[in-house]
Amino acid sequence: MPKPLSKDGKKNLVNERLIALRKKHHLSQRDLSLQLQLAGYDMDKNVITRIETNKRYVTDIELKALSEIFNVSYSYLIDGDSSNV
Repeated sequence: MPKPLSKDGKKNLVNERLIALRKKHHLSQRDLSLQLQLAGYDMDKNVITRIETNKRYVTDIELKALSEIFNVSYSYLIDGDSSNV
């Protein structure tokens, strides 16, 4: 059974906001992966690259990790809801 895609055929909804957050915080993909690993999340640079290029689905644990690192809500990552940023 195929995995679901967004209405526009994307594998995840966070790729554009992840790129924007990473750039806003002046982090390379490698720097972000190091911060995630130091926080106890096993996400290497390749994971970040695949999420950003929309070639990979994002797990709930990865959403939690990204929201913690960037101090944003799940709803911001998923829907762009900036009321909780």
